[in-house]
Amino acid sequence: MTQWLTLSRAAHLLGISRVSLQKRIREGELPSFDGMVDAEDLQRAWPQLDLDASGSFEKTRAIREDAFAKRLRERVLPSQEALAQRLFAQGQELAELQRTLTRYHRLVGDLRSRLASLPQPLAADLGHLLDEGLARAISAPAPRDDVRALDAMLRVMSAHVTVKPSGHEFFVEGSETLLKAALRAGLAPNYGCGNGNCGLCKARVVSGEARPVAPSDYGFSEAEKAQNHILMCTCTAHSSDLVLEVLEAGLPEDIPEQRIVTKVRAVDALGEDMIRLHLQTPRSNRLRFLAGQRATLGLSAGVASGDDLHAELPVASCPCDDRNLIFHVRRPASADFHGDRASDFAACVSAGLVKPGMEVSVWGPWGRFVLERESTRPLTLVAIDEGFAPINSLIEHAIAVDAAESITLYWAATRPGGQYLPNQCRAWASALDEFHYRPLDLAGLPAALAADGALAGSDVFLAGPAALVAPAEAALRAVGVPAAQLHTEPL
Repeated sequence: MTQWLTLSRAAHLLGISRVSLQKRIREGELPSFDGMVDAEDLQRAWPQLDLDASGSFEKTRAIREDAFAKRLRERVLPSQEALAQRLFAQGQELAELQRTLTRYHRLVGDLRSRLASLPQPLAADLGHLLDEGLARAISAPAPRDDVRALDAMLRVMSAHVTVKPSGHEFFVEGSETLLKAALRAGLAPNYGCGNGNCGLCKARVVSGEARPVAPSDYGFSEAEKAQNHILMCTCTAHSSDLVLEVLEAGLPEDIPEQRIVTKVRAVDALGEDMIRLHLQTPRSNRLRFLAGQRATLGLSAGVASGDDLHAELPVASCPCDDRNLIFHVRRPASADFHGDRASDFAACVSAGLVKPGMEVSVWGPWGRFVLERESTRPLTLVAIDEGFAPINSLIEHAIAVDAAESITLYWAATRPGGQYLPNQCRAWASALDEFHYRPLDLAGLPAALAADGALAGSDVFLAGPAALVAPAEAALRAVGVPAAQLHTEPL
């Protein structure tokens, strides 16, 4: 019996990206039908699939070995009720297979009875042929069916959610909320407080079942109740497969302006010239933004000299973790100090006046330096010095949602050590087959771009100091990058 799997579920089983599967399909190595793949074809394409080496299998092994660890159960395992329902659903599938087998058994019995009424030796020949066929089917060694086995296991452990009308998909691990799982997967659902009060994360259950895992004060209308509306921030997937109708933000104008008071979590040096500023939002008021956008940060007059200080900086982190906001702040070459106070935001951070626990106002988001919705073209990202901050956000988001067939990062620096996060970039290149990292000095950037024959067919994102972005943009246009596929972010 054919078992069809979505590309997302197949990629989840194998521990690879959906883009890698799509590449195999395009190259003719893996058959597909209407966006689905057959489990048997998947097994043939990956004959050496080792369940013991599977990350998903390792997860269940950890659960088995630490069966009484409460924290692990809450983080990885669904609720007992959800596990029971998913196992029951699989039991129903097994029962249906057994009923089908019984019908085939009766069919064989009826066939034998009819054979007896045929003239000899035709009846004997057909009976012998039937016996031999059944004997071969019973005695033949069963083929490996690891994909089906692993899929059955994961249907119990991880719920698969399909979002309408976009068709996006994500997986819910354990008893995490639908909102948290969607954000972790790089989606941009509409939401507000995240605590079950505002109702902005309403979604309609099209099929499957969702259950609350957190309290909510929001009151649904009778019409909404009748239409199976839920709050994504307080519910998790109860059934193995869930289809939701969800409002998603795909364009900057889909996200409203917000103002949040955050607290400084950490201030760390990134080499000699850059500082990593880590802000954390309240649990009940997180910043919604798209990867690549900017936000305005403000310090009170108690820190700065004179009026409040503000700076507009790109968010360097992924929207999938909307509570932890990362910014890269370049140390100023010189700063105007008045006693123990500094006159600009970067100087305050550089001088150590911004410390853990301090409040920083954040408002935004701003800008249109975001990935093109539904584009599947390769991504080429060009960062110059601190232009890596918004590029980092785009990369993390693109990886989370399998947004591109391949990702190429050029990071040009104007000074030694200008690639201030080299290990992170090398780690991406090592872990991802279709990620290419090319560090270089700024003087070598035009020649490198001219030698890249794939640029004209890519979505290209360029970010860096304003004075350096303009000549790099001209170089990209000169090698044939269409204006509609070129996005720039002068800082």
